[in-house]
Amino acid sequence: MQSFWNTLIRALENGQSACLVSLLSSSGSTPRGAGAMMAVLPDGSAAGTIGGGNVEYQSQLLAAEVLRTGQDALRQYRFVQGGERSLGMVCGGDVSVQLQYIPAGDAAVLAVFHALAEACARGQNAWLVRRLEGGRVVSMTGGGAQALSSLPRELLSARPVLTDEENGWFSVPVSQGGLVHIFGAGHVSRALAAALHPLDFHCAVYDDRAEFADPVFFPTAERVSLCSFEKLDADIAPEDYVVVMTRGHQADYEVLTQTLRSGARYLGCIGSRPKLALCRERLLAQGFTAEEYAAVHAPIGLAIGAQTPEEIAVAVAAELIAVRAGVQPPRSA
Repeated sequence: MQSFWNTLIRALENGQSACLVSLLSSSGSTPRGAGAMMAVLPDGSAAGTIGGGNVEYQSQLLAAEVLRTGQDALRQYRFVQGGERSLGMVCGGDVSVQLQYIPAGDAAVLAVFHALAEACARGQNAWLVRRLEGGRVVSMTGGGAQALSSLPRELLSARPVLTDEENGWFSVPVSQGGLVHIFGAGHVSRALAAALHPLDFHCAVYDDRAEFADPVFFPTAERVSLCSFEKLDADIAPEDYVVVMTRGHQADYEVLTQTLRSGARYLGCIGSRPKLALCRERLLAQGFTAEEYAAVHAPIGLAIGAQTPEEIAVAVAAELIAVRAGVQPPRSA
């Protein structure tokens, strides 16, 4: 999302107006859900997507009209064959699309977008909140929970919140906090850090080998640390993710003994079933409960038959996306 806000900021600061296209609501089968956003510029270029296909095409056409008139618009589309507002598609869903005109150089709007871009860059929780009247945006603010403390608490949700489609609040989480702590800096970890970066995850990498704990191998990571696995130097918050990918069973065990009760929202450990079973036995012998170990995603990642480091990275990244979205991912078979 950071690049999305930066595109908008550059356009507005360079004297261009913009149309911010948002899915207010969706039902049934649709390409994307509520909260999806796209920015359309006067030259017809766009950043972001609301799902592609005909709904995006029709919205781009309407965005050109919004840019010409300077007037917001609200439209409902149906993904069915025939009927009013039909897009001639057969998905069977419905979407409501709001198009907001944003004039060039608007200082208040730019302040909001700068705050959102900065939150994305730092991996902090942030929301874009707008108030609608008659389908028009009459006020807009954005930022972290502290900046939005005067707003109704229910708006600061991990999912988009729409209190009323015509007259009410519309809140979209544009950045979710949570650092991915990757323990182990081998080939799979390198592939995972690279895969997570465009997905708006922020990573910290740890290893006890100087030749592996090298920022050169992790150009997108927030930090790369040389540390002992027997005494971790990692401050793990409840919104964080823990990924255990060390060089062997003993190091995995050491990391798990220190992170199993960290309260992290996700804890996953790579390895074969025999290795993980041995690790579980040792942890239970140390006083950890079966319920505590059951929270560990092990084997790590979704069961897609991954073999190479890059494939395993995709499987793990998919699992993290599911957890972030509040979806319970299926465990590996």
